[in-house]
Amino acid sequence: MSLAAQKARAAQAALEFGESHMTTGLGSGSTADIFVRLLGAALENGALENVKGVPTSENTARVAREAGVPLIAVDQAARINVAIDGADEVDGRFRLIKGAGGCLLREKIIAHASDLMVVVVDETKLVETLGATDLPVEVDPFGFTITAGKIYEALTASGVTRPDVRLRSYGDGANPFITDGGHYILDCACQRLSDPEAVAARLTAIPGVVEHGLFLNTARAVIVGEEEDVCVLRL
Repeated sequence: MSLAAQKARAAQAALEFGESHMTTGLGSGSTADIFVRLLGAALENGALENVKGVPTSENTARVAREAGVPLIAVDQAARINVAIDGADEVDGRFRLIKGAGGCLLREKIIAHASDLMVVVVDETKLVETLGATDLPVEVDPFGFTITAGKIYEALTASGVTRPDVRLRSYGDGANPFITDGGHYILDCACQRLSDPEAVAARLTAIPGVVEHGLFLNTARAVIVGEEEDVCVLRL
């Protein structure tokens, strides 16, 4: 089975966490996009009613509008019942790396505001130790080179060997990637994060760091699309 089919399995299973009259946080990324389209189909065929979505990115908002999912602004949501989102890595304690799509700040705001965060992934995203994929850090453009140096020092002090901190850019590298919030992304190649909590604490303490892609103590359920089935894991 292709990874696309595994993602579709996971997204389909995530619909079981939804109920009519809920407000749902809509994550960003390829698997989250599949969920949003399935949610739109469920609303169209009457399987769900009166569901409102809170998008975590401009792209997710576009996908939701195309799928017919009614949207509300985050400041109009009195309560977010559940957030459905993807991840770049998930370890056995449901610690995540997110942010490959550049939406980590808004994703984290919605995740922490939700009663329940459900992560939808294909089986390649499961890892024993976080760090094989780059750790994104969202930073203010002002003085970002200084911030990058401080991030390097923080990662080294947390036990990361020779981290590589790079500014994310478009295409040929001439222009920096800009998040929906107007920030830069520094992608940090760490190889292995033996103590994600220590890394998170050190990054958060750096002036200029807006947010980092370590989602700790956030997810409560992980849906894994597998070769022939789907696995629902809960803490």
